Amino acid sequence: MTPEWLEDGRKVPDDVMYYIRRMAVYAVRVLGQSPEKVAEAYNFDRSCIYRWLKQYDGGGFEALESHMPVGSDPIITKATDDWMKQAVLDSTPADFGYDTHLWTCPILATLLRDKFGVAVSDTAVRQHLKAMGLTCQKPEYQDVARDEGEIARFLDDKFPRIQRLAEKMEADIAFEDEAGVGVMTRHGRTWGMSGEPPVIKASMLRGGYNVLSAVTAEGEMDYSIQDGTVNGERYIGFLGGLIAGRKRPPDRAGRPRHFPPFQTGA
Repeated sequence: MTPEWLEDGRKVPDDVMYYIRRMAVYAVRVLGQSPEKVAEAYNFDRSCIYRWLKQYDGGGFEALESHMPVGSDPIITKATDDWMKQAVLDSTPADFGYDTHLWTCPILATLLRDKFGVAVSDTAVRQHLKAMGLTCQKPEYQDVARDEGEIARFLDDKFPRIQRLAEKMEADIAFEDEAGVGVMTRHGRTWGMSGEPPVIKASMLRGGYNVLSAVTAEGEMDYSIQDGTVNGERYIGFLGGLIAGRKRPPDRAGRPRHFPPFQTGA
């Protein structure tokens, strides 16, 4: 089978065409061969030979070098790249009205269209994100109500006092909390800087179910799932279930902020 490039000069690679142009011009200008004969030998149209000869006469062999076309201006500019990077690192799709905290290429492509009026493919968005050092990773979720100062005070002051009280009462320490299991999707991956797992500040109070749970230092856990509001009656009922059948009363080490302190071991 005859290779396509032997029958169609347009199939010849650009770097090879440069040498063919030089040899064709050399055959005419230096060896004195007929342009028609050279065109026939190389299987090119005679107009090509005369165009190469004109280029050679105007600039020598360097004028015969291959040059790639300039092409159109890029659709995704530095401004759109900078905006995408800042959006991915400093916000979530929820800030733009989406019911998810996870960035995806289709979401970013839609936002680029709405904000900048440019139509780009998901693949193009993915390529630009990777070029900026961003990768798709499993994120770490943190409650927006998280208070680092309160955490430090609990560990340095409150918990040591609870430990001393538990020893005095001969009680087990149980870490109890109420949590909201939101209906918003929190599985999957999102985009962030390579090697730096994204941290998503998410509200734990948005819809879904309420869970009461308590776990001891030994790993024993009790929990209760409610599809409605957890009021005082339900809460005390849950604590009563923790006490039932235990030889050592549990001493609570945590509580929802909207309930008063309550010692089950008291």
